[in-house]
Amino acid sequence: MSSDISPADYLAFKEFLENACGILLGDNKQYLVKSRLRKIMAEHEFRDMGQLVQRLRQERHGKLRETVIDAMTTNETLWFRDIHPFRILEEKLLPELADEKNPQPIRIWSAACSTGQEPYSIAMVVDEFQRKRPGRLRRPIEIIATDISKPVVDAARKGEYEMLALGRGLSAERQKAFFNKQPSGSWEIKPHIKKMVTFREHNLLERFNMGKFDLVFCRNVLIYFSGDLKRDILIRTHGVLKKGGYLILGASESLNGLNDYYEMVQCRPGIIYRAK
Repeated sequence: MSSDISPADYLAFKEFLENACGILLGDNKQYLVKSRLRKIMAEHEFRDMGQLVQRLRQERHGKLRETVIDAMTTNETLWFRDIHPFRILEEKLLPELADEKNPQPIRIWSAACSTGQEPYSIAMVVDEFQRKRPGRLRRPIEIIATDISKPVVDAARKGEYEMLALGRGLSAERQKAFFNKQPSGSWEIKPHIKKMVTFREHNLLERFNMGKFDLVFCRNVLIYFSGDLKRDILIRTHGVLKKGGYLILGASESLNGLNDYYEMVQCRPGIIYRAK
């Protein structure tokens, strides 16, 4: 790969990435692109970014496309990230759902779940709620977790983490309660937590066809999308939320101009959005 990316090639790659997965690169992210794609470029012996984009256009559904998208997707995550959503889940949302006269399962969607920390954190909160309040939550729980990256989804489904990853937001008490140490030195999610979560590959640009949900966690992903695409995703998310269901966004994310779809709920601390 040549040392510099030409303006035309960078623009072509930006357009590919936005069309493929919605990620909107800034105008000066050439170094980021080069660093993340350097290995791929070398393996395929592409001389420049233009050659890579040309191949991506030719192979619309090939392995190369999947590998490039995976390299450019930020899979940085923490256990119980920003903490407030998980307190809101335990103190407000689960009690509300437990009190509903409804025999149907409580369905929760963790969108852009990365390597599984968010959906497993949700499952831990549900388990703690059930143990603290025996018999209160009579409805079964279904947690669906999705991500665009197959390798990331496969890793999440495996539920095995190195000690360094566990130290990012997970208390020693929860590590002991919810993980088993493996002979290799890694730590695996205990079976009763793992079986609460179903993982699937899903691109947020594609049709949502997973049924209706009581809660949707769509956190720290919309910041990478254009305003129009973000609006489209939020409207389609409203379509899969049950009336009165809740949308939980990231700490730096908010809804603008969607008052016909959602109403803001102040939880002090934290904000969530109820589907109208």
